Amino acid sequence: MKFRILLWLLGRLLAGASRSNPEFREQLVDRDLVFQLQTRDGKIARHFIVSDQRIRSAAGTVAQPAFSIAFRDAAYGFATLAAANKQLAFMQGIQNKDIQIQGNPALVLWFQGLTQLLGPRQKQAA
Repeated sequence: MKFRILLWLLGRLLAGASRSNPEFREQLVDRDLVFQLQTRDGKIARHFIVSDQRIRSAAGTVAQPAFSIAFRDAAYGFATLAAANKQLAFMQGIQNKDIQIQGNPALVLWFQGLTQLLGPRQKQAA
């Protein structure tokens, strides 16, 4: 249940940033794709639609995502996405085959860059 809620929350954060964060929106220019995060068995999945510099999400899978990240199970997915060092957790998961990536790996790196922009924005020094 925690993984499902985390994916939903991620969708809300991505959608909000795509509406209000100019730096985030810059990363969405000329992107028109669908990607998904899921458990390996597909029982828990959420897809994310990138279109017109906006992101929205919905539960479930799509037939042809640009890329898909599948976690061994829900508990592992939650632990990885909630890890303090997400990049290290992802790399270890991929090496251990606890995370499977299908599709364009360059887009996975793009997505990881997007998630780094979700934190609180820093005020510009005057």
